[in-house]
Formats: sequence, structure tokens, C-alpha cells
Amino acid sequence: MWQMTQNSIALFFRGRLFADPGKVIRQLLIGVVITAALLVVLAKIGAPLWLAALVAALLGGGLQPYLFKDLKYL
Repeated sequence: MWQMTQNSIALFFRGRLFADPGKVIRQLLIGVVITAALLVVLAKIGAPLWLAALVAALLGGGLQPYLFKDLKYL
């Protein structure tokens, strides 16, 4: 199992894991921007930073499967 993980990581960094690496980067950036925006908004409305970070991370992480559902692997 560890070997499979290492192989997937190596393929990802060589750009050979996904059929469309540009779409992967776009979807990843969408998730990062949404998570960062949630963090800033929650902190601005007065939530403690630790709570804002926790909520933003949970919601941003929960969004990843939706963003990555249509990605094709090679």
C-alpha cells in the first residue's frame, strides 16, 4: 500500500496521474480560494481564529470530493 502511495505521488508530480492536469490545478485552486474566503469571513464576523480555521477546513475539505468527482486518471 505504501508503494502504491509513493507511485501515485511520483506520477502526480510528473504530471502523469491525471488526464487533464490543468483541470486538477483549477479545481484545487477553487477549493483553496473558497476555504480561505470562509476563514476570512468567519474571522471578520467575530469567530475566534481557531474556530474559523476549524470550520473553514472542514467545509473546504468536504468540498474536495465534489470538486474532484469528474477528474479522469490516466
